[in-house]
Amino acid sequence: MIVAHNRRALLLLLYMTLVVLVCRAQSGSTHSSVSGTVFDPSNVPVVGARVTAVPEGKTTGPSFLTDQSGAFFFSLEEGRYAIRVCGDGFANASQLVDVRAATSQRLDIQLQISSVRTTVTVRDTTGYTIPVITSATKTPTPVRDIPQTINAVTQEQIQDQMLLSIGDVVRYMPGITAHQGENNRDQVIIRGNSTSADFFVNGVRDDVQYYRDLYNLERVEALKGPNAMIFGRGGGGGVINRVVKEAGPAPLRASTLQGGSFDDRRFTADLDQPFGQNFAGRLNAMYENSNSFRDFVGLERYGIAPSFTFAPSPQSRLVVGYEHFSDHRTADRGIPSFNERPVDVPISTFFGNPDDSRVRAVVDMGTVNFEHLIGPLNIRNSSLIAAYDRGYQNFVPGAVTTDGVSANLSAYNNATARRNLFNQTDLIYTVATGSVRHMFLGGSEFGLQLTDNVRNTGFFDDTATSVLVPLSDPTINTPVTFRQGATDANNHLNTKVGAAYLQDQIALSPHIQLIAGLRYDYFDLKYHNNRNRDHLKRIDNLVSPRLGIVVKPFMSLSMYGSYSVSHLPSSGDQFSSLTTVTEQVKPEKFQNYEVGAKWDPTRYLAVTTAAYVLDRTNTRGTDPNDPTRIVQTGATRTVGYEVGVVGNITRKWKVSGGYAFQNAYIRNATTAAPAGVKVAQVPHNSFALWNNYQIVPRLGVGLGIVNRSDMFAAIDNTVVLPGYTRLDAAAFVFLSEKLRLQVNIENLLDTKYYVNADNNNNISPGFPIAVRAGLVARF
Repeated sequence: MIVAHNRRALLLLLYMTLVVLVCRAQSGSTHSSVSGTVFDPSNVPVVGARVTAVPEGKTTGPSFLTDQSGAFFFSLEEGRYAIRVCGDGFANASQLVDVRAATSQRLDIQLQISSVRTTVTVRDTTGYTIPVITSATKTPTPVRDIPQTINAVTQEQIQDQMLLSIGDVVRYMPGITAHQGENNRDQVIIRGNSTSADFFVNGVRDDVQYYRDLYNLERVEALKGPNAMIFGRGGGGGVINRVVKEAGPAPLRASTLQGGSFDDRRFTADLDQPFGQNFAGRLNAMYENSNSFRDFVGLERYGIAPSFTFAPSPQSRLVVGYEHFSDHRTADRGIPSFNERPVDVPISTFFGNPDDSRVRAVVDMGTVNFEHLIGPLNIRNSSLIAAYDRGYQNFVPGAVTTDGVSANLSAYNNATARRNLFNQTDLIYTVATGSVRHMFLGGSEFGLQLTDNVRNTGFFDDTATSVLVPLSDPTINTPVTFRQGATDANNHLNTKVGAAYLQDQIALSPHIQLIAGLRYDYFDLKYHNNRNRDHLKRIDNLVSPRLGIVVKPFMSLSMYGSYSVSHLPSSGDQFSSLTTVTEQVKPEKFQNYEVGAKWDPTRYLAVTTAAYVLDRTNTRGTDPNDPTRIVQTGATRTVGYEVGVVGNITRKWKVSGGYAFQNAYIRNATTAAPAGVKVAQVPHNSFALWNNYQIVPRLGVGLGIVNRSDMFAAIDNTVVLPGYTRLDAAAFVFLSEKLRLQVNIENLLDTKYYVNADNNNNISPGFPIAVRAGLVARF
């Protein structure tokens, strides 16, 4: 089977290579390239400007939205063209070009500020909408032309809502639930599939379990459905990608001072400085020291992230970045359940010994990104090297006694050290054959990951692995000794990844677009058990296709259909363990069928809707005829529908959010549950909508609503986390063009609710009413 897959992959690679060569040969004699960059009066690249190449004697022609570097590209037949550019807030510009066969021309177009005068309030960000992204296809593509569901939360929305974590961000993304993650890491459930590893930075894997901060981000993107064609293994339900701030040509000085309920204290700074025309440096920094509504729970974290951009010419760009991030906090596993509901104790109740409960994460990450344009060929190389030191020690609430008086309590600690090295190379080539336009992507990825894991069990009074604690006072100081138990891990893993991929984005006409791609991954995992000296190995050859069609009845509306596949090796998303059983089983497979529509009623408002079926197969189940054997017949399915809206409904009213319906269930029995059981922590209905309304130029208000129906805490479907509705509010006062005061109120009506869980007896209560004030300065 693997041989057959490889043969098909090789044939497709050869076919697409042949197409590229034929297209280039055909275009060499009749087509020429016209490329360039659009700048504003300060020589800052303009993102999302529409550039149209209008042939002489005609009124319209092919168009292109400038990407994040303000660049555009056309492959045109010989003739005379008017290159017309329009951008929000700028006067339209036009330039005549004579295109000759087999030549290339470059235009740098500067837009002038529109002559229309009005009173404006200076803001330090650009809005809630993202017209163009590169992460979904590795090419600069309008979001409307990508055949999959994409949600993004921008820097401006992060600031307006005072969001602090990935869990906060996904609250307003339909179809995504923030998992508890044992309250020591980011973990999300996307379309019924839980993951703690499908996190990326600028499209490169960042898969260690820790809490990520938002201080140095332009935005957070959720790309839903299997994404292996772009991101590699995993990503069965989707991935979370963070887009990091980079040094740019415009000076910037910004800071935020924040404080509020439960001793919330936080400071951030963002400094961007150009040095001449070709070089710029940027520094983002953050410090936070805050407590919680949970007794004895607090955190201290800081981060510093410098970056440098060198652009020796409009065709070349080098960006170097580094981040040192440290996060230390109290480990808090929440509360147990009783009678199929969260136990009735005060939501601040802490189980265990807070002095011995701690989480740490220290991350050092360096990135180098190089991009060079040679006519229609764009060459891009990205490297990431990161060192992670991550660990936690926690007390775990267990089952409550039948009389409802006491609960079991256990303890353990876990430490992970990982070193990641990834390198990606992408070649993007745009060419036209007659009226058909191709954007070819060819690339490779190589990765090396070295991981050490150690786990120790807690022994109370150096003897017992669990104790009973009274629900009336479950906070204890019983001495605990941590040492290796019979099944505790102590291992070393060496993971190597090699991948190659090809993709073609085809514009058959202004109304029909196709996308087809294929990725091959070689995944080599070596596992060494330091306790018994076992040495296991697993090699997987993963082939992941992607197909999509976009039909555009008119430019502002697209309707699409897509099919995509991802695989997850049997060692799991953290590949932290391998056994003689999992060494033999093949990867799980995720297949997504999706149809949807994207409509931009205005340039500043986007409405999306999608319906999908996502199947997960090859999951492990117990042989019904032999309970000692494992068979890979298990399967889950998620059937869903969602609608999203983001942007400006009017000039004064911005929104972000949506509704999702999901039905995630076990189709065929797995080792975890029989057929028909609902997947844990996937509510049937969820709705969230954030509103920001500018009452007058110096005063704005915000109102958010979050609603979720009941969901099960675990796969056994015994404990229910009740549904809830929560309101958030905010007020914004612009003291001057450079100074804003804002007050955010979380859970305005002080609703009691339970936000998520790790299992039936590790349940996290939601925040009670909390007030935070922030002073945002730009100078």
